Amino acid sequence: MEFLRARRLTTLRVARRIGGKQHEARMCAGGVVIPCAIGRAGIVRDKREGDGATPAGGWRLLSFFLRRAAPAPRPWRLIRREDVWCDDPRAFLYNRKMRAPLRLSHEAMWREDGLYDVVGVMGYNIVPRVRGRGSAIFFHIATEELGPTAGCVALRARDMRRLLSRLGRGARIVVS
Repeated sequence: MEFLRARRLTTLRVARRIGGKQHEARMCAGGVVIPCAIGRAGIVRDKREGDGATPAGGWRLLSFFLRRAAPAPRPWRLIRREDVWCDDPRAFLYNRKMRAPLRLSHEAMWREDGLYDVVGVMGYNIVPRVRGRGSAIFFHIATEELGPTAGCVALRARDMRRLLSRLGRGARIVVS
């Protein structure tokens, strides 16, 4: 792919695929267009917890969690089996990485299906955090069929591998 030889990528643009289903999108990365998946409810400007939508806007990739070491922008660290992400809008710890066991509603970061082998934390609803406005908005691996996400942006594993080493520190995903 052309973007492999390009300079560091700092902006990835995501938009719904014209004529496609709600969750079918395209990512423009350094002039290359890559199919990607977004939330089952498409893109929204007024994100709510559990709505299945991907929030519109420009979101910095704050950090990465990896199942195994790989070339990725810093900061990154390996995912541990006890890593979870709090998605309980009633909780003070809402939209934060935590450790299991956790009594609050949460999402496991260690998944057997491989979708979280690479997880980029998108800067949506992080600072400030507003309870109920959406949590765990990630850039991660998609299913091979590019099935819908719960609100994240996702690429097939082979595309993520190619892109990951090209991302510059502080890269942003612009969803429109």
